[in-house]
Amino acid sequence: MSTDSADGATAETRPEIEVTESAAEQALSLLDSEGLDSSEAGLRLFVQQGGCAGLSYGMRFDDAPDEDDTIYEHHELRVFVDPASLKYIEGSVLDYESGLQAEGFHVENPNVVSECGCGESFRT
Repeated sequence: MSTDSADGATAETRPEIEVTESAAEQALSLLDSEGLDSSEAGLRLFVQQGGCAGLSYGMRFDDAPDEDDTIYEHHELRVFVDPASLKYIEGSVLDYESGLQAEGFHVENPNVVSECGCGESFRT
């Protein structure tokens, strides 16, 4: 795993965001189906205002990182996180779950102090 800023500077002290192998495989498959180059493009993980607990996670594919993003690489997947979101999700693990109850990406966030009943929003 490497952690870099978009300008190429390595930051040893930045909190890590981990990505499981299953999440990386699923995201890379989706990136490929969108016709994006996984050596440049990546998955943007962010936090936004919303939901009954106050904050919610967002994800989308971006062609390239923004200048102030922290870039994580796990299992050949690049993950971009903006500075404002990083403070809420530092130390998190992005996983992909598939099963009878639910299927999709899930963020395991150690900073959460409470979640709404449906698990779609949180508070730190």
